[in-house]
Amino acid sequence: MRVEIWSDVACPWCYIGKARFEQGLEAFAHKDDVEVVFRSFELDPSLPKGTVSDVIPMLAKKYGMSLEQAHQAEARVAANAHDTGLDYILGAHDVGNTFDMHRLIHFAAEQGRQKELVGILFANHFADERSLFDDTRLLELAVEAGLDKDEAAAVLADETRYADAVRADEREAAMLGATGVPFFVLDRKFGVSGGQPAEVFTQALEEAWAARTPALKVVGEAPEGAVCGPDGCEIP
Repeated sequence: MRVEIWSDVACPWCYIGKARFEQGLEAFAHKDDVEVVFRSFELDPSLPKGTVSDVIPMLAKKYGMSLEQAHQAEARVAANAHDTGLDYILGAHDVGNTFDMHRLIHFAAEQGRQKELVGILFANHFADERSLFDDTRLLELAVEAGLDKDEAAAVLADETRYADAVRADEREAAMLGATGVPFFVLDRKFGVSGGQPAEVFTQALEEAWAARTPALKVVGEAPEGAVCGPDGCEIP
């Protein structure tokens, strides 16, 4: 079974939702048969590359709040992260254009290191005071995730590499009706929106698995001599 997760590295609920999904997956009986794929979704693709701002003033401006209200909102998110077992430095992360990160995540998928890179990017964005919006730092984390340094640097240097893949993911998200992230799609049959509790993900996985391998109801019994098996056919 395939689970596709649309998310953005700059999204705190994606960070929390990813962890809760993994907790829900751990309780799923068929967890070893689940393939997880991360898809691209930019929260604000209009941000120019190189434009970086602090999260608290950004929240205040975007939602028309005071700085104190924005700080309180961020504190509530941080509390949810801590309750989920995640490290989260209140107000330490910044905001910028994440397109290069998404391109790098697609490259990591080709190298079989997508899960590692996504996890490292999330953890460093929300639990480290150093900015991800710097190619030098991003390259360090790519290497930490097991990617070749020169190949990753070449991807970052060429803005066309994997750009089409990122845009394709975003178009597909719109087609599926995803207006926000995280957005989880299970076998293209079930969708889960938001950073739901772990048990919600476990239930969704179970329902998707049941739909994938429905139980067969047998009506009636074969009369004597009316069936064939591996050892041949019964003779009435």
